[in-house]
Amino acid sequence: MKITNVIQAIDEEAVRKPQQIAYDYLGQTHTYQDLKKYSDALACHIAKMDLDPQAPIMVYGEQNFEMIATFIGVVKSGHAYIPIDKHSPNERLTMIQEIAKPAACIAVEPLPITISQIPVVTTQDLTQVFESSIQAEWHQKVKNEQDFYIIFTSGTTGKPKGVQISHQNLTSFVNWMLTDFGLPTSPVCLAQAPYSFDLSVMSLYPTLVSGGTLRVLPKQVTDDFKQLFAYLPKMALNEWVSTPSFMDICLLQPTFDAKHLPDLSHFLFCGEELTHQTASLLKQRFPKAHIYNTYGPTETTVAVSALEITSEVLQKYDRLPIGKSKADTTIDIVDSQGNILPTDQEGEIVISGPGVSKGYLNNPQKTAHAFQQIKGKLSYHSGDLGKKDVNGMLFYRGRLDFQIKLHGYRIELEEVNHYLNMQTLIKQAVAVPKYDRDHKVAQLVAYVIAKENVFKTDMELVLAIKKDLQKMMMPYMIPNRFVFKDNLPLTANGKIDIKSIMSEVNS
Repeated sequence: MKITNVIQAIDEEAVRKPQQIAYDYLGQTHTYQDLKKYSDALACHIAKMDLDPQAPIMVYGEQNFEMIATFIGVVKSGHAYIPIDKHSPNERLTMIQEIAKPAACIAVEPLPITISQIPVVTTQDLTQVFESSIQAEWHQKVKNEQDFYIIFTSGTTGKPKGVQISHQNLTSFVNWMLTDFGLPTSPVCLAQAPYSFDLSVMSLYPTLVSGGTLRVLPKQVTDDFKQLFAYLPKMALNEWVSTPSFMDICLLQPTFDAKHLPDLSHFLFCGEELTHQTASLLKQRFPKAHIYNTYGPTETTVAVSALEITSEVLQKYDRLPIGKSKADTTIDIVDSQGNILPTDQEGEIVISGPGVSKGYLNNPQKTAHAFQQIKGKLSYHSGDLGKKDVNGMLFYRGRLDFQIKLHGYRIELEEVNHYLNMQTLIKQAVAVPKYDRDHKVAQLVAYVIAKENVFKTDMELVLAIKKDLQKMMMPYMIPNRFVFKDNLPLTANGKIDIKSIMSEVNS
């Protein structure tokens, strides 16, 4: 199966199987007919708003059905959507509005702040739109090189970057998923990642264009292990999409196995390194399941390489490869001058192909730095260190800069440092990663020189700092551990000696 238009393929499922369950949120279900009706009604409503057709629309909410219907309605109206998670700090909403210059904002959940200068479709407005009886088809869909969605990732100066993903980018990814992974027909797929994290796209669109069902594990369930372990066996999933870190949590439960989840046949991992230990334990628990390790930056549309982790692969490699590139994509390993390196030599991973984004929204400087034309193809310099063997197998070896992945989230250490040093209780601070024995980031550790304060213990001080940080940073960016020092080591140039601190943290 291959598709040419994502929205058309989803609408065709609504015509073919109108009563098929598209979305299951803790037992609250909606059909493909609902999805089409809601999204058509919203597209018509947006058309009447007379918005700038080139500008995206911010969508604020969580993981309910109305969020998905809004995404599709926005795209049907000819606009790209910008997903903003309900758990984001208020400052992020303001920043994204300033950077993206959106045409409007749709509040699937009530907004925590007042948004001015642009029209806002409130939660109440949206409910009325969805309940209207508009039956009109809508044909002004996003297509070809037009932006389909824009995901904002961590930035180096406290400002996030908006990665533009076009309809062509997304179609390339979805068709790869449909053809190369042997996924079940009409899959029942886990939807766990928040929609502001592009891993969610791996669940979302391949499932919907296949007429499958998305079963949601919202944050309130995943944050409570008792609820999580009670609910998982009831989900009857056959496809699993998550970060390896979330799988590590699930594997803590001894009954997370093929006996108790007999339908679960496919596991797909992305967002961070899949360790040998995690893959081995999962293979023991689900010996007949297909387990895939995938790799790809947000800038290249979710993932661009994959490998099925078989018993033979586990036996052959101590550190798992990240697979071979998809057929329409070229992955090169280059040196600092951009020269392609021979096999088995480490260098930067550079990706070319139809999944490569056109760049960062309204940020030509950052775009020019990371995206370049190579031999007539738009290519993305990932900043990831890797190598390829003689068979084209790709191996990830870490980051070239100060960007890390923690629990699947991409974090710019410079952004973390920016916010740490804004704190009224901190004189100077730097954050560094602590790695586990599988070369995976296990913790973010902050080395801090504190200002004079009234707190009796370091624990009280840490709690106060974290409380302040929660107002301006995403929760996953806040350091896990704080180490208080009288001074920080400096280099000969008078800069904080980050290498020295990293050596101490990882000794």
